[in-house]
Amino acid sequence: MADPVMAEQTSGTSEGIVGLDEPKKMTREDWRKKKELEEQRKLGNAPAEVDEEGKDINPHIPQYISSVPWYIDPSKRPTLKHQRPQIECETTFSPIGDWYKRGVQENAVATKFRKGACENCGAMTHKKKDCLERPRKVGAKFTGVSIAPDEHSQVQLLMDYDGKRDRWNGYDPEEHQRIVEEYAKVDLAKRTLKAQKLQDELASGKLDQNEREHDSEGEDEDKYADDIDMPGQNFDSKRRITVRNLRIREDTAKYLRNLDPNSAYYDPKTRAMRENPYSNTGMNPDEVGYAGDNFVRYSGDTITMAQTQLFAWEAYERGTEVHLQADPTKLEVLHRSFKVKKEDFKEKQRETILERYGGEDHLDAPPRELLLAQTEDYVEYSRHGAVLKGLEKAVARSKYEEDVLINNHICIWGSYWKDGFWGYKCCRSMVKQSYCTGDAGIRINNSECTPFEEGLTEPQEEEEPKSLLEMHRDKMKDKKKKKKSKKNKKHGSDGSDSEDEEKKKEKLKKALDAEDKRVKQVDQIMQLDERKRPYNSLFEIKAPTEEELEAFRMKRYRPDDPMASFLGQ
Repeated sequence: MADPVMAEQTSGTSEGIVGLDEPKKMTREDWRKKKELEEQRKLGNAPAEVDEEGKDINPHIPQYISSVPWYIDPSKRPTLKHQRPQIECETTFSPIGDWYKRGVQENAVATKFRKGACENCGAMTHKKKDCLERPRKVGAKFTGVSIAPDEHSQVQLLMDYDGKRDRWNGYDPEEHQRIVEEYAKVDLAKRTLKAQKLQDELASGKLDQNEREHDSEGEDEDKYADDIDMPGQNFDSKRRITVRNLRIREDTAKYLRNLDPNSAYYDPKTRAMRENPYSNTGMNPDEVGYAGDNFVRYSGDTITMAQTQLFAWEAYERGTEVHLQADPTKLEVLHRSFKVKKEDFKEKQRETILERYGGEDHLDAPPRELLLAQTEDYVEYSRHGAVLKGLEKAVARSKYEEDVLINNHICIWGSYWKDGFWGYKCCRSMVKQSYCTGDAGIRINNSECTPFEEGLTEPQEEEEPKSLLEMHRDKMKDKKKKKKSKKNKKHGSDGSDSEDEEKKKEKLKKALDAEDKRVKQVDQIMQLDERKRPYNSLFEIKAPTEEELEAFRMKRYRPDDPMASFLGQ
């Protein structure tokens, strides 16, 4: 087998002889040898390619990177020069400390007008048409007064990579010193005002010796910030309380401690569970790991401190300068004296009312549970007298009776609905407070009966279901009647008109009789008590026919009719 390196050198010389004019097409054998050489170079068995500078070319570089475009180097020599930045000359960047100068006057202000200067202001750096000053009535060229200083001609800075990204480049430390001096002046003014206020209070005698020692010069600066209200807040800064309601992620969530839906309520918005989640399990609150937010909130001196804080807020609103954190001793003394005075005032008020109206014997009555000797609270006791179950939160009950079954019914009234009427599901009866008939009532087809017809009219005998033969005969009879009616129409229109009039008269007569019955039923129903009246007794879901409407108009009582008094005679 031939050496791959020698094969490449021979192919390279042949390309160098012929390839300057036109590229030579590689044969299949040359292509195979080239691929083998690339594989040997990647494995490290053959030396890497060398560029014109004598540097090795990495054999793992892709071909689309290592191949030289035809317009850069047509000789097709192995090189990576086309991938490196083509720097024609060395660029000199500005130092990292240089920056643009703002409002700098390099030279002294001239006192005489100079030749070539601006005729308006006298500066040498611009002409009259480029002058930005106010146009003078008489220019500096003629007066020679108020010569403007020359502007600083700024050189364009060429920053390198670090200079462009330096955020503190061009920063003047003296600017920060101005801010420090401004805050020092504000602090000095605050201390002066505070000292003046203390002197005024001492002169008026409002401040005692203990408070004089407390309000010393070494007071923390945060006290000044307490009197400042934040923007967007409409409450006093002394009442601001920050409540952190966060938990560690490793802790068990409150709503997972007891999955019973009747346990303590969890508010997902505020993440608060005020009651004990183990209250319905009978566990001791002192033994569980979490007994609700109120258990921690109402333990120790928490309630006392909350009452003191509330008293401080109310006293501050009424003009008394007290604060829970600033003057705790003074606040405690005021709170105690207030409670004593409040109890004395209540006792005097109670005695005055009892002297005037009497009734002191009613105030000494025993509790209501002992008077009535009964309660709705369910409590279970052990044989030693300990409470096992009970004393729980009472369940809200409705004022209406629920699940009350009457007249042998299994379901309540309103559990069944059909054709606009309510009824009982157990027997499908549409009559309220009727007796349950069970499956026998379901088998009876009572869909055509209305509630007031069932309660007031006599039950009619129900027809037996027809057989298929009878249904077929009825259908054939209907077809024969239709054929006869068509033949009668062909014979003449006079006969048909007379028959139609007779049918209308018969329908109207039936409608009049039905209207009389309906009026009597309505009168009977209206005489009944409202509580005993059948449900939906005056309600019909079907639309009236033309004959029924006509009968209603004819039978309707009109009090304004002059002959209305003779209708009943």
